[in-house]
Amino acid sequence: MAEDWARYWRAPGQPLEAMRAHFTGHRFHPHSHDAYSFAVTETGAQSFHCRGGRHTSGAGMVMAFNPDDPHDGEAATPLGFTYRIIHIGPGLVREVLTDAAGRDAPMPLFPHPVREDPVLRDALLSLHGALADGTAATGLARDERLTRTVLAMVRRGARGPVRTRERAAGSSAVRRARALLEDAWDQDVPAERLAAAAGCSRYALYRAFRAELGMAPSDYQRLLRLRGARRLLMRGYSLSDAAVESGFADQSHLHRWFVRSYGITPGAFRAAG
Repeated sequence: MAEDWARYWRAPGQPLEAMRAHFTGHRFHPHSHDAYSFAVTETGAQSFHCRGGRHTSGAGMVMAFNPDDPHDGEAATPLGFTYRIIHIGPGLVREVLTDAAGRDAPMPLFPHPVREDPVLRDALLSLHGALADGTAATGLARDERLTRTVLAMVRRGARGPVRTRERAAGSSAVRRARALLEDAWDQDVPAERLAAAAGCSRYALYRAFRAELGMAPSDYQRLLRLRGARRLLMRGYSLSDAAVESGFADQSHLHRWFVRSYGITPGAFRAAG
């Protein structure tokens, strides 16, 4: 059985990242990205939960996650799976779609997490090659491949909000709680304070949070801390400083959750820039 491995790359000065990995025993903890995330399965198959259902992506298929789509993931066969994934920041997508007159196009949203789409697959693999394999010698060539990929996204994506799960009656409570967690992402927020901000009991908030965001408030808080740690690591912070500044107990605590959520170590992520 092949051992798990992962390689990570980032485009300089752009919210554009890529990974290629092979996993057999690794299981992704439920998480989401603040970016469009597209994966192409090369070999084997990956099984995951997203938007209330269980899905499987086999060789040649594309996985499409909208920003903030919670999902997990694991191998669907004993031999595991190999895949390539690209993360594209929403702001970069909007920049590509803005026309010469400054008019924005509708942002694409994808109703189905797995799709058979050779055109989008080939565009993603070409862009991945520009980031990872050095096949694009200039930033201009990389930007051209990015444009091709975004246009393929638009032609195949939905043009409006995607209703991914039933919205709970506590929507306003979730918005208030989420705002507090986002404002104080690097601080300890007791359950009592969060419930007071939401205006309901902690138990009602837990149910509403799970129904709307697909994760508990504590999981969402950890996700925000992981995103904060990523930002600090990209700015050159040491692993220990990034851990403390983003609210983790120590470097090993950050390391453990970083690997569970992203499949790579914080050190490998830091070195990718």
